[in-house]
Amino acid sequence: MSEDEREIEDLQVEVAALLSDYVHAPLLEDQYVRGVLPVPSQAPAVRAVLGDRAESTPARLTAYEIPLRTGEDLRTAYDVVALLRAVHTGTHIYPRSRVTSVMGMDLYLVDPAQVKEASFTTDDWTATLLRCLAHPCDPPEERHGARLRGFLFRHGGALRLYMDSDEVRGVIAADVRPGGALTALLAALPSLLGEEHRISEEPGDPHCRYLVDLTDW
Repeated sequence: MSEDEREIEDLQVEVAALLSDYVHAPLLEDQYVRGVLPVPSQAPAVRAVLGDRAESTPARLTAYEIPLRTGEDLRTAYDVVALLRAVHTGTHIYPRSRVTSVMGMDLYLVDPAQVKEASFTTDDWTATLLRCLAHPCDPPEERHGARLRGFLFRHGGALRLYMDSDEVRGVIAADVRPGGALTALLAALPSLLGEEHRISEEPGDPHCRYLVDLTDW
């Protein structure tokens, strides 16, 4: 297997994992993810099936094939979510050559150049951050840093994370603003929890020793 084929397979795995969140929660309005299909013949694409909650009748489901490659680069799993929301919102006219069927479902071959991706929402960013903290990729014996003990949505779009760490005693609260450079925030969190100039007492929250304000980080 070539390196390119392996990257496509890994990305299909990421897309399936991310879209599984929308089996019980709607991807948009009343539409749920009812399937994620790796495209046959090792094609650089993925197929997502949308429909009403708990629907399984093929004629009532719609499948979209999303190309995973954009020029020399690969799309991310989050790009796939954004494209799916966009193609299932409003009216989109597909030429006959881009409409077919698979397993009894209508299948639309999406051309990303003809679609304006839907914006990633604050809840999307929040779910991504929480997922990364709650399910880190590293094996347990290689993990270092902070653990997620809880979270709370706050006013003004902030998210309060309740964390503990090998470096700091007890549970520390960190107010963050989801979005943007999540990878950098995740890497920096363990050290930020102990930065004294960021620490403030939080008498109104009995669930932590103190609060670290990272909303401007």
